Order: sequence, then structure tokens, then C-alpha cells
Amino acid sequence: MTSASSGVSTLSAGLRVWQREALQKYLDAAPKDYLAVATPGAGKTTFALTVARILLDQRVVDRIVIVVPTEHLKTQWAASAARLGISVDAEFTNSSAVNPAHHGVAVTYAQVGMKPTKHYQVATARKTLVILDEIHHAGDAKSWGDGVRFAYDQAERRLALTGTPFRSDDSPIPFILYKDIDGAQVSQADYTYGYSEALADGVVRPVVFLAYSGNARWRDSAGEEYEARLGEPLNAEQTARAWKTALDHKGEWIPAVLAGAHTRLLQLRQSVPDAGGLVIATDTTTARAYAKILERISGTRVTVVLSDETGASDRIKDFSDGTDLWMVAVRMVSEGVDVPRLAVGVYATSASTPLFFAQAIGRFVRSRRKGESASVFLPSVPVLLDLASTMERQRNHVLGNPDRPNEGWDDELLVQANREENEPDDQKGYESIGAEAELDFLIFDGASYGTSTVAGSEEEQDYLGLPGLLDADQMKTLLRARQSDQLDARAREDAARRDSERSAQGPGADATGAGSHRDRVASEELPELRKKLNTLVAAKSARTGRPHGAIHNDVRRNCGGPPTALCTAQQLRDRIAYLRDW
Repeated sequence: MTSASSGVSTLSAGLRVWQREALQKYLDAAPKDYLAVATPGAGKTTFALTVARILLDQRVVDRIVIVVPTEHLKTQWAASAARLGISVDAEFTNSSAVNPAHHGVAVTYAQVGMKPTKHYQVATARKTLVILDEIHHAGDAKSWGDGVRFAYDQAERRLALTGTPFRSDDSPIPFILYKDIDGAQVSQADYTYGYSEALADGVVRPVVFLAYSGNARWRDSAGEEYEARLGEPLNAEQTARAWKTALDHKGEWIPAVLAGAHTRLLQLRQSVPDAGGLVIATDTTTARAYAKILERISGTRVTVVLSDETGASDRIKDFSDGTDLWMVAVRMVSEGVDVPRLAVGVYATSASTPLFFAQAIGRFVRSRRKGESASVFLPSVPVLLDLASTMERQRNHVLGNPDRPNEGWDDELLVQANREENEPDDQKGYESIGAEAELDFLIFDGASYGTSTVAGSEEEQDYLGLPGLLDADQMKTLLRARQSDQLDARAREDAARRDSERSAQGPGADATGAGSHRDRVASEELPELRKKLNTLVAAKSARTGRPHGAIHNDVRRNCGGPPTALCTAQQLRDRIAYLRDW
């Protein structure tokens, strides 16, 4: 065995199976360009740095350049590289020279976009391997993409990495191969390792999504009040306002959901003592407000990370290395937050693109020991529920399909968004009145479990108290059992209530119990009917695998009437009867 092959064997010995396969494919092909697509948390950094170490040892390259989306990731990559004996200068700027004491430098896409000629000189002065982390940020026709293509076009080798190889536009990503499929140009990866594969291999954690709904109320500029149930089929304006009302830190929904998330985190810490939680907020104002709520709930200090503030990277590192319970971050920082101990998340932002959602959920899937699971709390909004149900889907970047829905954000707005003090108010005249929180159902492995129950109830506690160490099969089995118990308990409650009502009416009462409706006021009857309707929807969802929202939509289309929150008692009974006959 040659010394070179011996070195490769030594370096690859500790790699995961997918990393060894991808490495061998890379070494066999010795390509100028290579795209590795691996789900967040699978170990893309380790794979890329192993390639770098081998190429340096074999004198294929003499310099390493690592390009990343955020400043924090520069220091994170440098620390990881040091563990393989690679010295990377994370302090390199557009006005400094390359220090020959280092093997290379780490820079951001923004740096390259601002001074591409400088980075061209760095990459061509010596034989250079350029590692392009989260390459989807470098779409052509953007300043970052133009800069990246110019700066690294003549580099010796380029290794592109991403967990989400898609964008919202038709701008080709530099150095990525596209293939014509049915008239559209589809990005082609050299190696792909998806979430479903990683979950089966035990490389990532299973993620349970807890979807919270509830009635939201708001007032427009004319003083007219509106009410809608979060998660029901609504028009775009109603959905946006119900969603915004739920996320209002002055309301009741967010404190209730944060309390549930804290309870879940404490449960997980019984098995994983250092488990931490992350709340992803829309803007800096709400981030600070959420932190204050969490401090009241937990009685502990909460770390707030705003990526435009000095010391943000240090706060992330301190939280990662410590055992504090909670961190709150503005939504745009999610891709730069890499804290392996994160196990509970609260998706408290209005961002709803597949790109952002995948990156955000990627913060919670990194597995450290067998059986670890993650729990993510989110609003019961159709677009988010669909993303949660299809998390394992592998998406590629497709060109030539301009009519597809907008699925991403403008990369050049990243820095601007991080500097915004508040979310722009695009709903002038809107005033939040309040929103109640209910645990609508849970999503795991694309299937729905459970039925609606109010926050703070014993039924909610049953789900928040799921054991912290469960593999995917155990989680699925336990969720099925909890759902069955919940539905059985609801059936017993309904039967007991009907018996009690018939007894109270005497022997001449209508056997159907219909007479009981006349003596009850709406405030007593409507919540029970909504609960019964949601129970039936959950049962249908469990049997058919269809999302709750889709079933609600079918029922409303066939029975007519307004959203559930605005239904009369008779309209609710009609929907219940329809579901029973379905």
C-alpha cells in the first residue's frame, strides 16, 4: 500500500457510509467540479474537509478557499478544519493579504461579490480547491453569483455543497451541471444523500412537528372585527392575518405555544441533559419580545442572536458549548446557526418558502446519539403543514419553468433583512385582537396523528411528554397508540354526555338527543361541536393519510357554509354527519 493510499484509508476510516461513498466517487473521477447534495445535519463539512486534506496531502492543490453564506460560518468552518490539521484564516478581509502561515481562507459570498478580482487573484495565485458551501446562494444574475463565477472560474478544483439545491428563480447556479428533462433544465448532483436515507441510517434525528391552531381575531381600519381559525382553508388575506395575529407577542397564542415547547424541552432533557431549544422569529423586535416571554416561563436567561449585532457568533458558540435552555434568532440567521444540541424548535416566523423551511428545520436534525428525536412547534398553516409533510422530498433546481410558485427569497436581501429593526407593515389598518392556541395535530414521517385539544390540557401533555429517546419506528408506534387512546377517550366522553342528556330529559326525550340543543347557548355548544368535528377529521386523516386541512376543505365544499370558526351549531352538526357517512 502506498503512503498516499494509506493516508486516504486513515482519513476515511471514521467517515459515515455516505461520506465514504461520496469520497470514493470523487477520488475516482478527480473532477474539476463536484456537487454533493446532503440533507442538513448529515456531515457535509466533514466530507468536504476530508477531500481538502487528501488533495493537500497529495499536492493536487496548495491552497483551500471556503465560501460560506454568513460570517459565523467562517469561524465554524475554520474550527472544523483545524481538527483535520488544516489552518484556515477566518479573519481574511477584502483589504488583507493571504497569510502564508495558513492553508487557506474562509470568505462569505458577500465578500466575493464586492471584490471578485481580489478573490480571483487568491484562487489563481496557487493551485486552489474552492469549497462552495450552500451553493444555492450563488445564482447567476445576482451580484454574488456574478462574483463567484468570475473569481473561481480558473480555480484548480471546485467542490460545491448544499442541502437544498433549488432556488425560486431561473438563474443558473455557477459551476452546476444542468440536464434537459422534458424541456426544463434540471440541476444534476454528483452525489445525493436525502433526509429519508439519513433517517433510515440513523444519521439524523426523526422530527415530530406539533401544529398549533386556534381562533384568531383582528380588526381592520374601519373597525370591523374578523375571526378565523388558523389552519382552515382561507383566502390569502385571511390566512396572512390569522397567522400574523397568532405570532403577535402581545397575544395569547405565542405564550401558550412557547410554554408547550418549554415543557417538551424539559421532557427531552430527562434523557438528553444538554438539549436546547431555538425560536426562529421574524424580526428583531419580536425576537426580543419572545425572549422575555421565555424568560418568564423558564426562569432562566435566554440567548438572543441578531446577526447584524457585534458578538453574534460568540453568542452562538457560547450557547452551543453550554447547557442553557433557550436561544431566539431572527429568521435570516437560521442557516448560520449550527448547534448540535438543539432538539426543540418553535417556527415563529411568517417565512414560508421551501428553501427557508428546509434550512430552518435542518438546525434540529443533527443526531449525536442513537434514539435522539427533535420536536418543532409551528402554526397550523396549510403551506407549512405541506412542507412538514413532505420534508423528505428531494428538490432540484429547475430552469425554464417560470410559472412555478415562488419558492425562495432574494439572496441579496439577506444582509438588508438582518438589519431591519421591524418587519415591514404590509397590512396597514390591521389590529390584532388575540388568538387562542390549540394543539391541532402532530406530523411525523408525512402522516398526521392526534386531534385538536386546547393548550394546557391533559391531552396536550400526553404528547408533550413523549419519551426523549425513540427511533423512527418507535416514534411512529407510540404516536399511533396515543392517537388511538385519545380517540377512544373522546368516544367515551361523547357516549357519557349523550347518556347524561337523555337521563336529564326524562323517558319521553328524543333518542337522538336533538332536544338538548334547544336549551344550550352557543357559547356552550359550539366548542363541543368543533371538538367533535376535529376528532372526526383526525380519525379520517389517520385512516387515509390526507392532511387535516384537505379534509376540512372537502367537508366545507360539500356541506357549504363559512370556515369552522364562524359556523352555526347546525352547520357544524351537518359537517359531523357528513363525516360520519363518508
